[in-house]
Amino acid sequence: MAALFLLSFAFPSIGADHKPLLEASPALLKLLSIAEVKPGEVGESLNLSARVELDQARVARIGASVTGRITEINAMLGQAVKKGERLALLNSTELGKAQSDYLKAASQVNLRRITVKRAERLLESGVIAEAEFQERQSVLTEADVDLRAASDQLRVMGMSEGDLKRLDKQRSIHSFSPVTASIDGVVIERNVAIGQVVQPADSLYTVADLSQLWLVAEIPEQQAHWARQGDKALAEVPALPGQEVSGKLIYVADMVDADTRTVTVRMALANPQRLFKPQMLATLKISKPGSQTLIVPSQAVVRENDRDFVFVETASARFELRPVRLGREEAQKRPLLEGLKAGEKIVVGGAFHLNNERLRSILE
Repeated sequence: MAALFLLSFAFPSIGADHKPLLEASPALLKLLSIAEVKPGEVGESLNLSARVELDQARVARIGASVTGRITEINAMLGQAVKKGERLALLNSTELGKAQSDYLKAASQVNLRRITVKRAERLLESGVIAEAEFQERQSVLTEADVDLRAASDQLRVMGMSEGDLKRLDKQRSIHSFSPVTASIDGVVIERNVAIGQVVQPADSLYTVADLSQLWLVAEIPEQQAHWARQGDKALAEVPALPGQEVSGKLIYVADMVDADTRTVTVRMALANPQRLFKPQMLATLKISKPGSQTLIVPSQAVVRENDRDFVFVETASARFELRPVRLGREEAQKRPLLEGLKAGEKIVVGGAFHLNNERLRSILE
């Protein structure tokens, strides 16, 4: 390949009058692609390390509604369950006593109602005074209050209106209490065994709806202003090659984490086939639309001494190595900040070969 003739080796600052000029041989020209500098759109993006997490709005931590001993286990880890499905069964003396108190209170109400009706007839016959009748009504009111308190206690212990009606009808104590799923989902945690005594504060099961997850990332506080709720985002999970998911940011934290000096962001991640698993690592790319500006293809840029240069065609087969200021690369394009004008022709392919010849000529 014929050599190039170097007229100047200096790298002056932008705006200087004298710039490095090169003349390319016909053989080298065949390796070059030349195009005009034109406006284009360069979007902004930010790549963040992320992780797949449970959607906390679709997670239920389920416990017993009453103290008791576990007698049955009906759901295992990984099992799909429906809302209302029984996960376990426990025997509770506390529940039995509360039902007994309810039945006693109901009996007292029935008895006091009969007493009030009898007193009403006696009052009409003039056998008793108004004061005695009111006293018996007061006793009935107290019995009604006790019954409502007893029924409320049973509701707190997990009994439904249907359970209370059956208790009223059958009037027999049933001290077994089911632990039921409060949402449709999958059992992702089980902390219960046969014979275990449990309290209402204990978390026995965790059920999660895995059809919708979160992708969570942390943005350094210096870039916190960059992300806004509703920004477009793209997620890639290395464990699932080719599974690229697009979405929007559904949450940007209003506070900086004092320990990590970061701001948490989240993207909703649809997971109908359950391919994505909580705690998988991912990359979250947040994108914003860019404005129209002059752009330079990344392959046109020559990097030297921590500066960016491009080869500008000044005449046929003659090129000028010109320093430029460029923005951050996005989609193999970089926005032009300074150094070129619209319509100028630059080397967009083969700049590597042209620069190699330049360096070789310098050494010779």
